[in-house]
Amino acid sequence: MIRVLLADDQAMVRGALATVLGLETDIEVVAQVGSGDEVLQRAKETAPDIALLDVQMPGKDGLEAAAELRGALPSCRIIICTTFGRPGYLSRAMAAGAAGFVVKDAPPEQLVDAVRRVHSGLRVVDPALAAESLATGASPLTGREHDVLEAAKDGSTVADIAGALHLSEGTVRNHLSAAIGKTGARTRAEAVRLAEEHGWL
Repeated sequence: MIRVLLADDQAMVRGALATVLGLETDIEVVAQVGSGDEVLQRAKETAPDIALLDVQMPGKDGLEAAAELRGALPSCRIIICTTFGRPGYLSRAMAAGAAGFVVKDAPPEQLVDAVRRVHSGLRVVDPALAAESLATGASPLTGREHDVLEAAKDGSTVADIAGALHLSEGTVRNHLSAAIGKTGARTRAEAVRLAEEHGWL
């Protein structure tokens, strides 16, 4: 039996995924959680072979949970299953140790196939997303530009961001300006939106 842990903050989606996988004679859903913060503890309790993680969840997101899980339980293979097929998410998921990346609008049999293939040691990536990711390329943002743009998501002032990140206001302005230029945006808010759409934040 392939033992699967499901992590998705939407109960209906989580239940549907569990039902689809539960219909298979060789797959057993051993745990379901609704936030990234619960993943590692439940995985330690249930010893899944596969963790199927959503990206956007309360607490830790699926990419953070994937990295944590990979470090603590390397025998558990990870598949990211998300509504948001963004190229940046794919590269970040692979960097976090995920072995698979599927989108939720894929046919159910594709998800089942992905679970079996990843369990057998293969990597599985949605082909359309893989092509888009190659075309888009990696995030152009430096680590600091990423941090500053992330801190700007909630509309914080330059002074607030500077205080939170222990930087000078001038440095924050420089990083914001660079991030705006690299994303092709005209404003800070647009830069945040474009970076999120690409999965860079």
